[in-house]
Amino acid sequence: MSEAHDLFDFTRELRRDIHRHPEIGFQEVRTAALVAKELNEIGLEVRTGIAETGVIAVLDGESSGPDVLARFDMDALPIKEETGASYASVNTGVMHACGHDAHVAIGLTVARILSTRRKELNGSVKFVFQPAEEGLGGAKRMVDEGVLEDPRPDVCLALHLWNEKPVGWLGITPGPVMAASETFNIRVTGKGGHGAAPHYSIDPVITAAQIVSALQSIVSRNVPPLESAVVTVTSIHGGEAFNVIPQEVVLKGTIRTFDSSIRDLVFQRFREIVTGVAQSMGCKVEVDLKRITPAVINDVTITNQVLDIASRILPKDTISTSTRTMGSEDMAYMMEEIPGCYFFVGSSNAEKKLDASHHHPSFDFDEDVLPYAAGLMAASVSSFL
Repeated sequence: MSEAHDLFDFTRELRRDIHRHPEIGFQEVRTAALVAKELNEIGLEVRTGIAETGVIAVLDGESSGPDVLARFDMDALPIKEETGASYASVNTGVMHACGHDAHVAIGLTVARILSTRRKELNGSVKFVFQPAEEGLGGAKRMVDEGVLEDPRPDVCLALHLWNEKPVGWLGITPGPVMAASETFNIRVTGKGGHGAAPHYSIDPVITAAQIVSALQSIVSRNVPPLESAVVTVTSIHGGEAFNVIPQEVVLKGTIRTFDSSIRDLVFQRFREIVTGVAQSMGCKVEVDLKRITPAVINDVTITNQVLDIASRILPKDTISTSTRTMGSEDMAYMMEEIPGCYFFVGSSNAEKKLDASHHHPSFDFDEDVLPYAAGLMAASVSSFL
């Protein structure tokens, strides 16, 4: 932990530089170049261009042993920044509103710390700097392009700064921690007509309204009360004029689940309800469901080891072992194949007015968290080697 504190200025300056120059998914050209430069400077074997802008580096220890993958996401969001910070984005309409700038800086700090400890490591560390985590499939692309081979990891680790909690809080939970995410698109087709003569029409607006209402029964009446699921309609569009019943209405939204059996149940009832309501109202319907990410499920043994490390090096921190979120994370694609632990590090500070939520135009965090996050990740990686 002391080494991470010694490198605080290094980590903070990296984070601020990346924050000033945010890049959205698969366009992280400058960020990837900076990452590759830093990793080359400490003598790591570096590969670039994985999943377009991803970077991989391997640090070999003194002797053979397990391989630990540590992943850090790099992409920003298409949001206009409103923080007023001296290091605010110079790229109009793009900002780091989720903390990935910090994740990159933390990853490079961990690499620097562990590179000075090569002789103490029995095995290797695969540093993965991933593009396009924000719903664009960056992790899946990296898996498809071989990130989990040569060498194949035995353990994978990832972290996320968490502005829902203050600095001094950790969320390290065995089992499910982030939800599987699906999107849906429902196209309801009726028969358009004049708003003053609805009896000549088959109204897709009324049908869409009935579908939205009926979908609420899935979680309240089909999912067991002690299980979790979310079915949310986020967009309804149909028609342009006040006196015209449109020909069709399109609904969009998201489904979130932790358990695969609950996911299957939700999907079954979703299709039954949408199809049944549309038919009863005389409309045709098309349903398109697309998977975004699986659920993030922490391996119990690996997570308990990270818990042990955290309790020893950060004894004053509050540690939650029951933190879950219906947010999604494509690290799940790597963790489907390799057992691992994904943990949260509290990063907000209300007194400093650094407590805006993730994906908000005013999002920023207390930079005092940087050495704690880097130190915990470095110690966790080392514990498996």
